[in-house]
Amino acid sequence: MSKDAFLGIDMGATNIRAGIVVDKQLLVCHSIAVSRDGSAQDILEQIYGLVEKFSMYSFNGIGVGVPSVVDEKNGIVYDVQNLPAWKEVHLKELLETRFSTSVFVNNDANCFALGEKHFGKGREVENLVGLSIGSGLGAGLIINGRLYSGKNCGAGEVGMLSYKDGVMEEFCSGQFFEKFYNVNGKKAFQLATIGDEKALDMYTQFGGHLAKALENIIYAYDPDMIIIGGALKNAFPFYQQSMYDGLKNFPYTKTINTLKIHISETENIAVLGAAALVLNSIHKISS
Repeated sequence: MSKDAFLGIDMGATNIRAGIVVDKQLLVCHSIAVSRDGSAQDILEQIYGLVEKFSMYSFNGIGVGVPSVVDEKNGIVYDVQNLPAWKEVHLKELLETRFSTSVFVNNDANCFALGEKHFGKGREVENLVGLSIGSGLGAGLIINGRLYSGKNCGAGEVGMLSYKDGVMEEFCSGQFFEKFYNVNGKKAFQLATIGDEKALDMYTQFGGHLAKALENIIYAYDPDMIIIGGALKNAFPFYQQSMYDGLKNFPYTKTINTLKIHISETENIAVLGAAALVLNSIHKISS
């Protein structure tokens, strides 16, 4: 097996997926349904079993993306979304002890941005923001070619910025449709797809709110590129125009004209992004 073989694990809301990445190509991927109501140990055993499916491969590190607050240095995850039993799990220590290899753990939005940098549309730029729009609004930052997580792994939390009578996340994620129209994002997408005028209007409003979030991102980070991922990337055609319309009044015309906004198209980007945590660590060591 190549010296550039790594294992990436994506802890999703309903599934845990893992894949072997060899020479920047995803070779094999496996998925299992997560025991959302299981004990902390039950879920750990599921992860152990999934990793053991790759026992025939020799990989040089494991990266794990988790939808939670993460102590990046020590690999401790706190209050994992949709997994009530995972209040505080020393994941790095547990996996390193079990599998005798280096383990790196980070927030899933950070993994998304890192994955796009190493495997997706961000390969040619040094500064990008990976914006994950789903049930919440998360962002990962690549600055000067490297992931920037901040001291407490909280850098880029644009979803928590104050906006109107709440925070950005309530207006720029699936929460918008539920809070203001009492419909979930999946249903809104289905209605818009068949041309329902009310649903299309929802997305027009959504795009206007998202433009405000993008303005904050541009003011704070001035990236070369913003890459949109998450469940709502599929609805991009419905809010694209109002989003761009909302950016027309941005005071720095050159900034808007040179900014690239893309939709993520890389398959299995969450697994690739988790594996990229190992690549990121190697770059830190070699610099």
